[in-house]
Amino acid sequence: MSKKVFIKTFGCQMNEYDSDKMADVMNAAEGYEPTTNVEEADLILFNTCSVREKAQEKVFSDLGRVQHLKKKGVLIGVGGCVASQEGAEIIKRAPYVDVVFGPQTLHRLPELLARRERQARPQVDISFPEIEKFDHLPPARVDGVSAFVSIMEGCSKYCSYCVVPYTRGDEVSRPFEDVLVEIAGLADQGVREVNLLGQNVNAYRGKMGDTAEIADFALLLEYVADIPGIERIRYTTSHPNEFTPRLIEAYAKIPKLVNHLHLPVQHGSDRILMAMKRGYTAMEYKSTVRKLRAIRPDLAMSSDFIVGFPGETEEDFGKLMKLIDDIGFDISFSFIFSPRPGTPAANLPDDTPHNVKLKRLQHLQATVEANVARISASRMDTVQRILVEGPSRKSTPQAPELMGRTECNRVVNFDAGPNATRLVGQMIDVRITETFAHSLRGEVMVRETA
Repeated sequence: MSKKVFIKTFGCQMNEYDSDKMADVMNAAEGYEPTTNVEEADLILFNTCSVREKAQEKVFSDLGRVQHLKKKGVLIGVGGCVASQEGAEIIKRAPYVDVVFGPQTLHRLPELLARRERQARPQVDISFPEIEKFDHLPPARVDGVSAFVSIMEGCSKYCSYCVVPYTRGDEVSRPFEDVLVEIAGLADQGVREVNLLGQNVNAYRGKMGDTAEIADFALLLEYVADIPGIERIRYTTSHPNEFTPRLIEAYAKIPKLVNHLHLPVQHGSDRILMAMKRGYTAMEYKSTVRKLRAIRPDLAMSSDFIVGFPGETEEDFGKLMKLIDDIGFDISFSFIFSPRPGTPAANLPDDTPHNVKLKRLQHLQATVEANVARISASRMDTVQRILVEGPSRKSTPQAPELMGRTECNRVVNFDAGPNATRLVGQMIDVRITETFAHSLRGEVMVRETA
């Protein structure tokens, strides 16, 4: 029987991508197969995130829940951003952990486990070997018609509240050709949509071959769009300061670039944005959105918001709500500020009561949610082009259903009919017959006959 690896992932899509790569690495090196049942695992990996409050304590809580499995010879590893932050401290607090590794050293996992066995002691590697990881990863195992592709690592923005530069290192872009070769390989395996990943993905600056030329993100998008088989391009997460005129123009030149953009703004008060060290004003952010919507009037916008940053007044919060009203965001990720150890904002005085922050957050979320419902309702009776990804969550053999996504990233569920399997991976038109806040229901415009 093959060995099993259980991976629990916390945090962002970069971590989801890294977890997939951990599974690929362990499969290629040792034949491990993924499992969702921790009790049958031979290897347990926690891929951690340090962005949220008490992230470290949650990791140790999870470790405590699997400690009893050590009696069966199970190996335990901690990776990700908390691993980078805590390092050998994890071994001190949980000496039964076998390996600790960072986001940039996940490719060394088989080597770390082998060294653990040889030396009979835990191994720690949280170094930042730049782009080495991508040179040592096995080919991705494709599961579905959509795939994530990491094009850069790290962050050099050093926002005052953010721990990412300290846990993932400074921005490092993968070579231009390496990214294109990976995407072409995915397309050959049936992938029709790619989602380009990076902490600040639009800050991409990739080396072009052996020349001194550097490809910016707009140029990369143009080349990705030319790869046969790729029908749609998404990306996340971008930074407002990296939204160059060339990138804005890409929305006019590249039809395969979807009509959806996640562009974190964090706040709407210039005073708070300055304290966050974001490097732009609310007006500059809105100007970028205006230029984009002049090209794509129906562009769906999503964003991140931090409520209750130290020193935030009711006036500041009012400016954030005005920006939300002005833009009309379609989905948001919003949180109360939580100080991260080692960041400048952790030392700022903060006298706003938690219940006030919570009330502000609830108001913000209710406002955005109402807007999301309104946008969904506006799709009623429209024709949407979707990429069919596979069975819907409610699909049954008696009533097969499929799901796909619109350009604006709404899930559409629909009756699959007699030839369901033929539709997977296809771009089809559906008429929207029912709307919900976060999903839609539709009917196929042209249905195949049995």
